[in-house]
Amino acid sequence: MAQLRQDYQKFIERNAEIIAVGPENSEEFAKWWHENQMPFIGIPDPNRDVAKLYYREFKEFKGGRLPALAVIDTQSKIRLIHYSDLPSDITPNEEILSLLDNLNQENKVIKDKADVA
Repeated sequence: MAQLRQDYQKFIERNAEIIAVGPENSEEFAKWWHENQMPFIGIPDPNRDVAKLYYREFKEFKGGRLPALAVIDTQSKIRLIHYSDLPSDITPNEEILSLLDNLNQENKVIKDKADVA
């Protein structure tokens, strides 16, 4: 999550929001969130309810969690989903930012066509 924190402003500039979900209880999650100064939204999910919605099981792997990433557009359509097999298998921010740029361009074209019509 450090890479997301590092580039958070780049996500905001692309009209995106980061929401991270963790398996800890509220107290543990809030403590970690505060200690690591995360600037984006964090949701504790101790019962794995949110994770189940995205078909993600919580798995510990040699002391690390297996991350997952979903990019969901403004129409609630999943545009990218990545389930990691290793704790280090993290989608690079550049790839996500590029996808956001493409989505923003698509939205601009659609809006421009609607304005002409």
